[in-house]
Amino acid sequence: MRHRIAVVGSGPGGLTFARVLHRHGHSVALFERDPSPDARPPGGTLDLHEGMGQLALEKAGLLAEFEKLSRPEGQAMRILDTDGTVLRDWRPRPDERAHPEIDRKHLRDLLRGPLDVRWGRGVTRVLPGTRDGVPVEFADGRQETFDLVVGADGAWSRVRPAVSSTTPRYTGVATVETSLDDVDRRHPDLARLIGDGSVAVYGVNRSLTAQRNSGGHVKVYAKFRAPQDWHAHLDPDDVEAVRASLLALFDGWAAPVLDLLRHGTAFVHRPLHVLPVSHTWPPVRGVTLIGDAAHLMPPLGAGANLAMLEGAELAEAVAAGPEDLDDTVRAFEERMWARAAKWAEITTAGLERLVSPDPAAALALFEEVQPS
Repeated sequence: MRHRIAVVGSGPGGLTFARVLHRHGHSVALFERDPSPDARPPGGTLDLHEGMGQLALEKAGLLAEFEKLSRPEGQAMRILDTDGTVLRDWRPRPDERAHPEIDRKHLRDLLRGPLDVRWGRGVTRVLPGTRDGVPVEFADGRQETFDLVVGADGAWSRVRPAVSSTTPRYTGVATVETSLDDVDRRHPDLARLIGDGSVAVYGVNRSLTAQRNSGGHVKVYAKFRAPQDWHAHLDPDDVEAVRASLLALFDGWAAPVLDLLRHGTAFVHRPLHVLPVSHTWPPVRGVTLIGDAAHLMPPLGAGANLAMLEGAELAEAVAAGPEDLDDTVRAFEERMWARAAKWAEITTAGLERLVSPDPAAALALFEEVQPS
């Protein structure tokens, strides 16, 4: 008997879940609130780890294609002092494949492949399941019923309330994102500063990071400790006012570093939120969560990797059958929680050190994780 399965959210976790099920001959309804694949910017580049994101792609039969699209050189990491002094300049070996980078759009297109994503189908509510199935309510007023609903819909999941009343909390760290386009031609000095991968600068309770994507596109992230409403006096559409506010926050830093903000084209406020380190929930018939919906943590390289691995593992477990579906899901959840809690502890401690009163703590963290 084939189960009626739905996944909500077309991020890396949801797509991986659906793609692995597809590989095993199972259909899945994939719902996404965005009206089209290009409705909003896909975000920055991702580093996929050998035993996590890359393993998930192997389970989906996509690892060889990923290797053609990925950028091993993007693993390079340079750290500067606020005066511009180079403190660390790590470059990967030619055969280094521990965590090569890939643009989110390229990864999304790779995973989506033959899948039928139901665009513009925003979910408003999921009800706990009964013997007749799990009711899913949509923004257009329709309702459908499934045997299993997987919430892969991120930090502010509409599926999560079906299993947990917990909501994300603000970490005290604000992030403002901006971008540089055609950086090699338009800003060659900054292109050299960033190199093939990323450059980061750490000061007292603040940091600036620039990350190269493909096609000469660069994402820049300013992080700093501040109240969540620090920007309440600013018009978010007033680019120059936001730029001036950020430049004041980083006053005194080296001019080439501040040029990352001076040449930014637009600014987006992204306050960092997290779920509790050990977020779990009681058994709920026919409903589960993966990725940020299950264990939102600081964005330090683990989130997408965990979501993809979870999606692949859950899909394999469901496809294997014919065990009771709820027993299969519960066994998966137990494994997911144990692994996610470890990464939540690591990333929470990492954020404390990367946006810290002691900038030396950030450099020490990199030396521990990736010795030069």
